[in-house]
Amino acid sequence: MTPVEVTQGDSLVILGLPHTGTYLPDDIRARLNDRGRLLADTDWHIHRLYDGLLPGATTVRATFHRYVIDANRGPDDASLYPGQNTTGLVPLTDFDGAPIWTQEPSAAEIEDRKTRFHAPYHAALAAEIARVRAKHGVAILYDCHSIRSVIPFLFDGTLPDFNIGTAGGTSCAASIEAAAQEVAAATGRRWVLNGRFKGGWTTRHYGQPAQGVHAIQMELAQSTHLATETPPFAYDEAKAEALRVPLRDILTRIEALAEGLKS
Repeated sequence: MTPVEVTQGDSLVILGLPHTGTYLPDDIRARLNDRGRLLADTDWHIHRLYDGLLPGATTVRATFHRYVIDANRGPDDASLYPGQNTTGLVPLTDFDGAPIWTQEPSAAEIEDRKTRFHAPYHAALAAEIARVRAKHGVAILYDCHSIRSVIPFLFDGTLPDFNIGTAGGTSCAASIEAAAQEVAAATGRRWVLNGRFKGGWTTRHYGQPAQGVHAIQMELAQSTHLATETPPFAYDEAKAEALRVPLRDILTRIEALAEGLKS
């Protein structure tokens, strides 16, 4: 199984998909406990949700599950949200704080996973960012995510439908941030900018507007496109089609900002 799938396009927009993969090597699957094998923290169906929304967009998708290693965490495993509950580079618990392993991975095993999975994903993503920037003079990384709408271990209450992350406005031009906000607000749904999810390591690492690389993360509440946020995590066609309308609008508007972003 290749750790990353890349579909190259001509657009200046790149869709990052770090958490939709469900592949687990047999030796890793065997050490997950029953709870871990539910793979409950997958970004269920996000690649399907975004499929075809922006013709010409490049996609970079991790095929491995985040329990193997989390492609949206830094290789140094520094916390993205110091002082708050979260999960690490190789999660030891699920999003409810419950253990997922019968035997936790060793430091040597984590290093091996970095080499086999984390590094190839980011090598592919970095290569596509460089290619797109060379072609257009600018590249926009839109990192696609989802999460259950109610997870007391991670946040209070019910998560807004749209959670836009720009690392406090540092990872992209203000016009990109504004476009996402305006579309989200026009839907009448709940949305937030740089709330509980401000953008993961990918957004923070690659988002360098002064160098012509802009990054924004969209964390969607899974209640927006799943029939249920519990197994079997089924895709809801009607919900998804309604959601695809504003998502298409966001991507189209972001793409149209290209000329104004070029230095």
